[in-house]
Amino acid sequence: MNPSFATCLLVAGIAGLFYLDRDCSARPSKSLWLPVLWLATNGSRPVSVWFGIAPKDIPGQLPSSSSLDQLIASTLMGLGTIVLFRRPRDVRALLKGSWPIVLYFSFALISLVWSDFPTWGLKRWVRALGDVIMVLIVATEAHPAAALRHLFSRVGFVLLPVSVLLIKYYSELSQNFDEYGGREFTGVTTNKNMLGVLVFVLSLGALWQALWLLRAKAQRNRTRRLVAQCTLLAFGIYLLHTARSATSVASFALGAGLLLILTRPVFRVRPAAVHGFTLALLLAASLTVLLGGKDEVVEALGRDSTLTGRTEIWSDVIQMARNPIGGSGFETFWLAPRVEEFYRIYGGISRTIEAHNGYIEVYLNLGFIGVGLVALIIGHGYHKTVTAFRGDSGVGALLVAYVVALVAYNIGEAGFRMMSLSWFFLLLSVVTASAVSRTCAAVSRNRSLSRALWPEQSIPVQKLADEQERSYTESTAREQGESTPTHKGTSIGGLEP
Repeated sequence: MNPSFATCLLVAGIAGLFYLDRDCSARPSKSLWLPVLWLATNGSRPVSVWFGIAPKDIPGQLPSSSSLDQLIASTLMGLGTIVLFRRPRDVRALLKGSWPIVLYFSFALISLVWSDFPTWGLKRWVRALGDVIMVLIVATEAHPAAALRHLFSRVGFVLLPVSVLLIKYYSELSQNFDEYGGREFTGVTTNKNMLGVLVFVLSLGALWQALWLLRAKAQRNRTRRLVAQCTLLAFGIYLLHTARSATSVASFALGAGLLLILTRPVFRVRPAAVHGFTLALLLAASLTVLLGGKDEVVEALGRDSTLTGRTEIWSDVIQMARNPIGGSGFETFWLAPRVEEFYRIYGGISRTIEAHNGYIEVYLNLGFIGVGLVALIIGHGYHKTVTAFRGDSGVGALLVAYVVALVAYNIGEAGFRMMSLSWFFLLLSVVTASAVSRTCAAVSRNRSLSRALWPEQSIPVQKLADEQERSYTESTAREQGESTPTHKGTSIGGLEP
């Protein structure tokens, strides 16, 4: 097929996907376009690269940055800050509920005191705040679950089909060769691992929406929306196979498995079973390593026992760490002269300057303190997502799946860093879980307060509380096109039919 004709078909197809997935009953605010643009630009090549004006980085020197990319990022962050100033109460509540994230960013700023490159690190820290700003915009929407749906669809309907188009018809723009001479497919991104994580996180969101639509039989325009999400999921599965990023494939499989299992009735009725299932997964993984089955599992994913040289990199970079307690300073480890030493160790072979492990990457930049803070974010996030699952099993299942899958993803890739989609989605899961938990807790407090009143007051107040809760639930159900939930563990503002 002629590339120009294929491009025209793609544009028409993307417009068709947006048409099929349109949902007038639960429209988010126009502010959601800011996270959409932020995610689209960070999940693909920088705008300066698309226009061919990006400066080239020189190993051993501070990385160059494009003025165009800086302008776009600054504009989005500035507009996002204005949006958050108009939602002060919700923002304060979510920051308080996500205090480990605040603690992490505070220590990251303090770490620049002993960094060799504090000015550069400060620029990176300010840019990293953009992720927090965009996550807060999504979480402070009137209906966070609906905002998540629109975020996934708006980004996925463009980036995934365009990636397929570039791979099949514009190979000069979407293929690279690694240091071993192997061909890599990059799609709209700059390398196969970045394409892998983009497809992994968006495909998991598409699967979540497809599962919800299969159960939401009262949903308006259900069939056409299901077609759109299944099409997006098909694009994702194709790209996961094409990119051959084993870490992303394994993480998607883990997240999808969790999502499929957690949507079973036994978990929706008994949310505490989530802990048991997660513990079983951890025990199974631990026993696999302890009993010598790690190599077989790794080879089944298409990797050798060294994880394609990753174990060698881990060993070398850990020895290069100079400050095990506080690290080298936020996002400043991979700067001169450390890069020169790294290249010398590997005989001048061009490699991505990262540890290929999120936990080691944090250790290099922020030391044991930083690793402890990331562990605190993960633990707190898991607690918040399970709490959200108890009140809203629909969106809660997705958030639990994201947290667990992203924890696993960072074993093979350095995802706990600025401008990484895995870091963005971890923050998104934790903060959104806080928002959902806060809504569910407010409803629960209203009911508990009514029961605690004097008997002569309890009946009318209880009736009022029931009416308020029923009104809120029915309002959400009308927006989602669903019938009112009637069983324990169903949605109070999310996606469970």
